Amino acid sequence: METSQVRNFCIISHVDHGKSTLADRFLELTNTIPKEKMKPQYLDSMGLEREKGITIKMHPCRMDYSLQTTHYILNLIDTPGHIDFSYEISRALAAAEGAILLVDATSGIQAQTLFNLEMAQRQNLKIIGAVNKIDSKEAKIEETKKDLSFLLKVPPEEIFLISAKEGTNILQLLEAVIEKIPPPKIETQRADRSGSYFRALIFDSKYDPFYGVIAYVRVFDGEIKKGEKIYLMATDIFSEAKEVGYFVPELKNAEVLKTGDIGYIKTGIKNPNKVKVGDTICQMPNAKFQIPKIEALPGYKEPQPVLFLSLYPQNPENFLNLKGGLEKLKLNDPALHFELESKKILGQGFRCGFLGSLHAEIVLRRLKEDYDLDLITTSPAVIFKILTEKGKENFISSASDFPRSSEIKEIKEPWIKLKIITPLSYFNSIFKILKNFKAKLTETNSFSFNKLILIAEAPLKQIETHNFYDKLKSATSGYASFSFENIGFRPADVVKLDILIAKEKEEAFSRIVDRDEAYNEGKTIVSKLKEVLPPEQFEVPLQAAIEEKVVARETIEAKRKDVTAPLYGGDVTRKRKLLEIQKKGKRELKKRGRVRIPFQTYLEMLKS
Repeated sequence: METSQVRNFCIISHVDHGKSTLADRFLELTNTIPKEKMKPQYLDSMGLEREKGITIKMHPCRMDYSLQTTHYILNLIDTPGHIDFSYEISRALAAAEGAILLVDATSGIQAQTLFNLEMAQRQNLKIIGAVNKIDSKEAKIEETKKDLSFLLKVPPEEIFLISAKEGTNILQLLEAVIEKIPPPKIETQRADRSGSYFRALIFDSKYDPFYGVIAYVRVFDGEIKKGEKIYLMATDIFSEAKEVGYFVPELKNAEVLKTGDIGYIKTGIKNPNKVKVGDTICQMPNAKFQIPKIEALPGYKEPQPVLFLSLYPQNPENFLNLKGGLEKLKLNDPALHFELESKKILGQGFRCGFLGSLHAEIVLRRLKEDYDLDLITTSPAVIFKILTEKGKENFISSASDFPRSSEIKEIKEPWIKLKIITPLSYFNSIFKILKNFKAKLTETNSFSFNKLILIAEAPLKQIETHNFYDKLKSATSGYASFSFENIGFRPADVVKLDILIAKEKEEAFSRIVDRDEAYNEGKTIVSKLKEVLPPEQFEVPLQAAIEEKVVARETIEAKRKDVTAPLYGGDVTRKRKLLEIQKKGKRELKKRGRVRIPFQTYLEMLKS
């Protein structure tokens, strides 16, 4: 089939605006999935996606459709909508020439709608606007249509009004994909008279126990067949295409992948670390002629984690299972970062970086459900930039790496720019929330006659670790939405909060906190410790301290044995004597004794 008959496109939108339902209707219209096998959210193959009702992973699918006697191949990529999975969306957009921007008529344009649109525009994609859920009684059809046409700078009549649930106007939207989205560009680099050579971009991957890594690719040049030699440029790995094929949406083998196609290559590479998203796959040189230096395709900007926490297996024997699970998850989740870490009481584990709290939650759930791992997780933290007195610049995310104040010249923390879309009536409520989260409101713009766009700047730590999302939704009855982007590091007044048990530091419980929040944080930690730490034969002080200065304290009273119980009658001095001996013994224990911290206490204190 000619490249001119191929269309590669994505569906992008805010969370819960109907992407997966629209994809279902496309699968039905094109007879890609027989009606008897069809089920809601067909492309959302993960149990977690169905449970939460959101798309977590991008899902490619090849559809066939004929329009006016011409046969077309439509490569659809369904994408997530949550801000934590924006890296998934960016990779899908790089494999396509166009996108359907979907907006829910009942809630209108949301912050993530704007964020996704801006990403698509940076890729120079053709955007088709569609207003969904027009069948709903709460739908504000004309208002949403007007807002979307203004946003896309197109006449209102170019905006499609659809109901993915009822199937209204879905056929017209599908045919508009063919008519409006351009076919793939042929950017062939000539090797010699023999023609073009093969280049494909890896936009995702997964692991198969038999075939090794299966690379999801968009072909930009040439073609590839089963059995041909391949070369991964970034990792300098040679292998062989064990199988090539398409997504229908299950894997279906084919004879060849050609320019413009979206498909897969079974690489046979067993080491997951050797196949990286964003790498270029090309063919090995042909012995008959010399291929000039092949240019790698533009990859993806490496995602920078913003939230860190440590993972340890509850059973230390499962460490290798945890390592293998993380390596395989990273194949189709390149935003996941992890490095080896160890703690005296917990053994070996990993310090992991995520793009947000939902991203962290999903990874933890997948490790538990897919790899049967019970994990200990520490409290979430962000990364800090520390300039030492010696002029060295360090990046840390763990309190155990925090230097003494005498060694620190300056500390900086990451800040973000928040974009909040809200009904006008909730402005005062949001203003109070921003103040509580140490955010600075920098700009207020009218988006429509009853909506505002608020631009604010805030420390990332406040937003990611203090439940900003829940509090914003609660204060606005769910009507406000937000997205954010990093804007660099700014000076921070933070300290390391040490936790002392019987005057001994327990590094596992240390935190990096704002100086003005040290007392409240310290009081919370020692109060919880008092509840979960078993009492000893002697009094145990629990202290929260900034270096040598104690800012909060609790005390676990000594557990007391009634040493006078065996006595019956006699002089009262006998009881006093026994009590004095007990008191003296407790003093000696306190001097020599060290508090034993049960493993269960660590579980209670470290879980986020």
